[in-house]
Amino acid sequence: MKKGILSLFFFTGLASVLVSGVFAADWPQWRGPGRDGRVQDFSAPSQWPAELKQQWSVPVGQGVATPALVGQRLYLFTRQGNEEVILCLDAQTGKEIWSNRYEAAAVTGAPGRFPGPRSSPAVGEGKVVTLGVGGVVSCLNAEDGKLLWRTDPYSGAVVRFYTAVSPLIAEGMAIVQLGKEENGGVIAYDLNSGQPRWQWTQEGPAYASPVLLTVEGSRQVVAFTDKKLVGLALGDGELLWELPFLPLERSYNSVSPIVDGQTVIYSGAQRGTFAVRVEKQGEGFSARSLWENKEVSAKYNTPVLHQGFLYGLTDNGYLFCLNASDGTLGWRGQTQYDRGGFGAIVDAGSVLMFLSPTGDLVVFEPNPKEFKQTASYKVSQTQTYAHPVLAGGRIYIKDQENLILWTLE
Repeated sequence: MKKGILSLFFFTGLASVLVSGVFAADWPQWRGPGRDGRVQDFSAPSQWPAELKQQWSVPVGQGVATPALVGQRLYLFTRQGNEEVILCLDAQTGKEIWSNRYEAAAVTGAPGRFPGPRSSPAVGEGKVVTLGVGGVVSCLNAEDGKLLWRTDPYSGAVVRFYTAVSPLIAEGMAIVQLGKEENGGVIAYDLNSGQPRWQWTQEGPAYASPVLLTVEGSRQVVAFTDKKLVGLALGDGELLWELPFLPLERSYNSVSPIVDGQTVIYSGAQRGTFAVRVEKQGEGFSARSLWENKEVSAKYNTPVLHQGFLYGLTDNGYLFCLNASDGTLGWRGQTQYDRGGFGAIVDAGSVLMFLSPTGDLVVFEPNPKEFKQTASYKVSQTQTYAHPVLAGGRIYIKDQENLILWTLE
């Protein structure tokens, strides 16, 4: 296992901007606007080029947080020396517009090889929210970078490999998971004041990021804790339902839940992949089992759901496809990309893209019957753990130290 790097993983309004003659959707948070890895408007070429064109590369600092793209601005969260830095860059040129920095927590032991942020920034309602490796929550004005509030309620209390949960913005709140296994919880902060609206502190966080679910008008936050999958009421944090999901051996709850209507799909290393349907039951809710596949498990990659099929990376590094209606295996690839199970997949509509930790971008068809590669490109010479960010014909890659813009032209 590559220690210290864990799967990085809101619900905000979708915006569009004019890019090279086409409209490209924003990528404002972890796994995109719908928190599902789906790109809203990527201009896939009819014929893929032999090589991508590098437009620029700028040093931005350490960390594996995925950049956020809103309009013509990129928001990054990195580490430079002993400081965590929130950066706003021009999306076309890579030039800095503003920055905000503060002293970062020391990252010790094996995770110290990767001291930068794991948690991706969230942009919504004119704000930027970040969660530092040591648990510091920051909220800034997205326009000028002015600090609105900053808090550290569980100072010094972090999970074994430091924070990796990406914030969720919804209904005027920044929802974050803080603390450590036996001393932590979920806190919903008022975006404007920074004061908690509600807290749920029955269990500490894991490394997966929360998502939103709606069941018969009830908006819920679906989140992994260290040992469970829970559904909390978005309005007040009330526990609505829960499922035990204990990690095995050297594994963790690091795969973000996948929501499809009232269905929640989840996975964990060495435990398989499962689907439940969350239903209203009297005055409460229940999670009814739909199917399970004990042969295919994800570890640090969160699969994407495309037209009824799940495409992901197994806990030992092979691409796979599962039927999301019954959990049956469509195919498992022959190439082992990463023995630790690291890698990011995005759904670009007509194609899927997989970014390996070695900087290889693999383009393949969303084909439920067999793996069909369309193209492959080397997009970094250093390690890559953040998701690729796609917009129009642009592909942004955050590697070990740099942000790189590639284009299809």
